[in-house]
Amino acid sequence: MSIGAGIFLFAVGAILAFAVNVDVQWVNLDMIGYILMIAGAVIFVIGLVLMMRRRSVDSVTRTTDSAGGERVTRRSTSASDDAAGL
Repeated sequence: MSIGAGIFLFAVGAILAFAVNVDVQWVNLDMIGYILMIAGAVIFVIGLVLMMRRRSVDSVTRTTDSAGGERVTRRSTSASDDAAGL
């Protein structure tokens, strides 16, 4: 979701900076466009970093049988970390 929000902010900022030719005295639309483009790029990069970050879970199971033997089973899984909620 943050990747889409970053692209959206970047697009709105580009439209304000390059396509809108309205002269408003109390606000500079070009500067707001550039600010939105920078914010969109930062949010896009943060979204990519969070998507690429992986977490791994290791589970170890030990079992023993009546003959005195012990068997160790290890399993490692890797999944994307969606705990951030972004």
